[in-house]
Amino acid sequence: MKKRLANKPRLQVTAGLVWDGSRILITRRPPDTHMGGFWEFPGGKKEHGESLERCLKRELAEELAVEVEVGDKLAHVEYEYEDRVVELHVFHCTIVRGHPVSVESQEIRWVSPGHLDKYTFPPPDLEIIRRILDQGLVQRYSGG
Repeated sequence: MKKRLANKPRLQVTAGLVWDGSRILITRRPPDTHMGGFWEFPGGKKEHGESLERCLKRELAEELAVEVEVGDKLAHVEYEYEDRVVELHVFHCTIVRGHPVSVESQEIRWVSPGHLDKYTFPPPDLEIIRRILDQGLVQRYSGG
């Protein structure tokens, strides 16, 4: 186990598993950001005093112009990068208003979970993909 350095920033980040039948929404990180060009489940950094659920609602509204209902939490994954520690909190989400659009010019795609391996994701998201496939979430959320 790696020893943590006390001076590393610790970021609380949310991500939403947004389903459309048997497909899941992914977005591509802008090239000028940390892990730029990688695909991810949409979400973002929690602001001071904000709940995780409120953060996810705000981020999806800002980035994709959708209003969501935040459902059950799937996972909490902690990952240490060289310059930061990310705590990723992942929730199931249902769109209650709007259709996802690229507000911040990021690429967005609806993807079958079986095809997620064709995209490059940051390490914490790989754990989420494993859980999606292992727990049979496709059948549960697509009604299949």
